[in-house]
Amino acid sequence: MVTNGSVHRGCIVWFGQPTEDECNALATAGWSIRVALVAANARVGVRPGDCVVAFADLRYCDAGTLAAMQQLLGDHADLPWIGLVSPHTPAQEPQVRFILQGCHDFFTAPIEMPRLLAALTRANGDMPREVDAEVDDIPEMIGRGQAMAAVATKLRKFASFNLPVLIVGETGTGKEVAARVLHRLSARSSYPFVPINCGAMPLHLVQSELFGHERGAFTDANVRRIGHIESASGGTVLLDEIGDLQLGAQTNLLRFLQEGVLERVGSSQPFKVNVRVVAATHVDLEKAVATGQFREDLYFRLNVLRLHMPPLRERGDDVDLLAHHFLDQFNKQQGNRASGFTSSALRAMRCYDWPGNVRELLNRVQRAAVLAEGERISAADLELSGTHIGGNFLPTSLGVSRVSAEREAIVACLRESKCNISECARRLQISRVTVYRLCRKHRLDLDDLR
Repeated sequence: MVTNGSVHRGCIVWFGQPTEDECNALATAGWSIRVALVAANARVGVRPGDCVVAFADLRYCDAGTLAAMQQLLGDHADLPWIGLVSPHTPAQEPQVRFILQGCHDFFTAPIEMPRLLAALTRANGDMPREVDAEVDDIPEMIGRGQAMAAVATKLRKFASFNLPVLIVGETGTGKEVAARVLHRLSARSSYPFVPINCGAMPLHLVQSELFGHERGAFTDANVRRIGHIESASGGTVLLDEIGDLQLGAQTNLLRFLQEGVLERVGSSQPFKVNVRVVAATHVDLEKAVATGQFREDLYFRLNVLRLHMPPLRERGDDVDLLAHHFLDQFNKQQGNRASGFTSSALRAMRCYDWPGNVRELLNRVQRAAVLAEGERISAADLELSGTHIGGNFLPTSLGVSRVSAEREAIVACLRESKCNISECARRLQISRVTVYRLCRKHRLDLDDLR
């Protein structure tokens, strides 16, 4: 279908009021617009086979309109939707947070039309939603899967709002990297980014480290000292490992989050500090709250916007991508001769649980690059502790994971040998009887595999 000389791309259901220029630009690009008046209990009705994207215009919304829009988008959760805000949009409102956290993308007025058109195309599925090895504006986020695509999308959304962000995930998943990206994408990027390791501060020094102290505040306080939070003025402070912060120090931090004011040790004069707070932890804070190890009110102050960093074992082929990336980076810096990985090394990395996540992968690749004798890194060079079925690596960090890896190794070998039992046994360096036994153990149907 052609509209005004251009290809008809679909329909935008605009909850709000687009400007005349916005309508003209979208119409020229082939998009038709249906304006849905939220206050009038709008319903989404479109032509059969039409591509539809919802557009949540939050520029001029009162509380009642926001609630109605949340209900409408919730009723049509199968539609991709895009959000539009202004610098004055009340981002702390629950309805606004609901809309922005669920949208495919969002924009701050005035709209950059080329970027909006690209987002509309992605929302319709005309372009792949997977991210490449270096995501356009986020080269730090390396990965092709949906897990990292979701992380990148949230980072772009969260960057524009001056709200606390809680980054959760296992050790080594890249929480500080995500925090630095969040800072770089924000309007605070020209100001300092200050990471603070909350778990490394002794209780008696927490206040001084975070808030600073006046001269003479205590023994050896010979000069005034600016605290870490104040040193990030205008920028972003990362409270890393916030779950390890001792209870005695959590009260003072709560006051700062509530009021935005600091008071140096030895002073009675509070003063305001303009910083954005990002917290990161590998600790399950909900459990810590339940057991009394973390203040509930502090948890709710930090957990406004939430970002989960996925563990490496849930990122599929990203393991291969990251390993090659780390090896390339190491070779550029060190001039090493190892240029790739053997097939057994790649299989070993895919099977391994990676309890240390991306950080462990980086360490193992760098160590293997030094130890490798040839041009390709082997499973032995990676020093992945485990057992073998013939030449196939199997992890032993967890019983369930070892069984899963054993099954994967058998299935892979059967497929590679086209279910030739003798060839499979030869490759695995085991007997034909053992191949049949393993097939029974893992309930593998050879006819299905064929």
